[in-house]
Amino acid sequence: MPVRVNLDRVLLERRMSLTELSDRVGVTIANLSILKTGKARAVRFSTLDALCRELQCQPGDLLSFESGPPVSYEDDELEG
Repeated sequence: MPVRVNLDRVLLERRMSLTELSDRVGVTIANLSILKTGKARAVRFSTLDALCRELQCQPGDLLSFESGPPVSYEDDELEG
């Protein structure tokens, strides 16, 4: 997957649990877990904004791009 979500690393650096982040930003633990495990197909700007505000980081701290073949999401049933 060329776009990686680094939420687990940022949470570890901030010594914050997924549950605590969920409470602070108003996003369900299930949705944050999908994001954290890299299974999300999309992320809303409002969610990214809330995460960056609470974690005091930039979008580039949470997302990174890795070269590689494009990823097809057509067969995925997960919504992120």
